[in-house]
Amino acid sequence: MKIVVDAMGGDHAPGVVVEGSVMAAREFGIEIILVGRADDIQRELARHSTEGLAISIVPASEVIEMHEHTLAVKEKKDNSLSVGMRLIKDGKADAFMSAGNSGAVMAAALFGVGRIRGIDRPALCTQYPASLKPAVLIDLGANADPKPQNLLQSALMGSLYAECVLGIQKPRVAIVSNGEEADKGSMLVRDTYKLLQSSSLNFVGNVEGKDIPKGVTDVIVTDGFTGNVIVKLTEGIVSFLVKFLKQSLTGGLLNKIGLALLIPGAILMLPGIVLLLPSIGRLRKRMDYREYGAAPLLGVDGVVLIAHGRSDARAIRGAIRSTRQAVEGNIVNAIKAGLAAAAAASTTSPAG
Repeated sequence: MKIVVDAMGGDHAPGVVVEGSVMAAREFGIEIILVGRADDIQRELARHSTEGLAISIVPASEVIEMHEHTLAVKEKKDNSLSVGMRLIKDGKADAFMSAGNSGAVMAAALFGVGRIRGIDRPALCTQYPASLKPAVLIDLGANADPKPQNLLQSALMGSLYAECVLGIQKPRVAIVSNGEEADKGSMLVRDTYKLLQSSSLNFVGNVEGKDIPKGVTDVIVTDGFTGNVIVKLTEGIVSFLVKFLKQSLTGGLLNKIGLALLIPGAILMLPGIVLLLPSIGRLRKRMDYREYGAAPLLGVDGVVLIAHGRSDARAIRGAIRSTRQAVEGNIVNAIKAGLAAAAAASTTSPAG
């Protein structure tokens, strides 16, 4: 497996990108192709032991900065994103991953590898980190103002990703709304509800925000604006809870130690508090963006993933792991087959 990594993408590139790539090449036994300014990449590689690792460099003289507009993809012809996408298009690599400007990555993917035939708008998805069961959330921000047909396609792609990559059989699909009833929600939600209801997907209806973490659905469908808010709000709430609990318990622990000097019975409370601390650590680890990797851009004719711009080396390693999983799940061909099956079903149905 050959994975192209944008060495110049992210807030801390190329140092952490190269370091994370070395970690991934060593741990996963895959070939990494680093794209970017060759001298900068080589300088960072020299800091690590790469003996026996399959790591190569493909030069790209220009960089799309995090603050630049997506038009820079066209203006800077030799940028690392476009050069990497060409490797995918030409069949010289299996996938592409970047922690760079997400809008620019999407633009480069559309220009470089194109959309899968039948997909109007690609969508970003991720494994929702706060669900009791594994669940896919789609879209995360690629389409802030989609049409019902776009959400139907997102639902199909999310369902196939849940099945092929996460191993969920016959994934349950739900759309985010402000009520469980079919007539609740915006006009977009209600119109999409009808399309999902008449599709071949395992549609289970609306899901309210309070029920998303309960594991009542395997695929959470929404527009990119709402999906982005859901993910970031979830991360913020969990971060608050972890800090609040840790602060309360450790502060309480010191108070109870002092109390134990006066009241022997208070000593019995200390083991329970100590036992809670590892659980808080596990919660923080589960919600850590570095653990659940990068977001696949579904709907483009190649495996393309986008990682957090603030990624450190550990996050880059996790993003490459997610990229490997998407390749192993054969997600692009699965989407093509799913679209073909849906088209065939619509032409043979009584309504068709």
